[in-house]
Amino acid sequence: MKQLLVSLIILMVSGISCQAQILDPVKWSFTASKISEKSYEIRITANVQKPWHIYSQNTADAGPTPTKFTFKPNPLLTLNGNAKENGKLLSYFDKNFGVEVKYFGEKVEFVQMVTLKAAVKTNITGTVEYLVCNDATCLPPKKVSFDIKLQ
Repeated sequence: MKQLLVSLIILMVSGISCQAQILDPVKWSFTASKISEKSYEIRITANVQKPWHIYSQNTADAGPTPTKFTFKPNPLLTLNGNAKENGKLLSYFDKNFGVEVKYFGEKVEFVQMVTLKAAVKTNITGTVEYLVCNDATCLPPKKVSFDIKLQ
């Protein structure tokens, strides 16, 4: 009887620890491609597990947290405009937020062009803040840091 009770306790504890694992349905990758002597294309890619999705940078103010990039100031480079979104943009009227929302599932690439002020080696650093949801729930907004070499 004691062995059965110990086995049940171990089973319950292992079940609880499995549920306590952090859910992270978005995997980020960060790359830089040299376009010319002083120009780079920064690619920030989100691979999103089904059935999750992340929101566009251009989601309505009253809606969910949009994806947002914050670049740490670097006196050696200039950002050229805002990051462009490449992916299958979907939209629908979300009753929870009361607005039309724009989002990406599976994969989206954000492309930021930068120009160096001189032909030097440097890094571009910052964070991406995003909200990931599925049809039933959203996870808390999350920030991911990046540090990309420009050579």
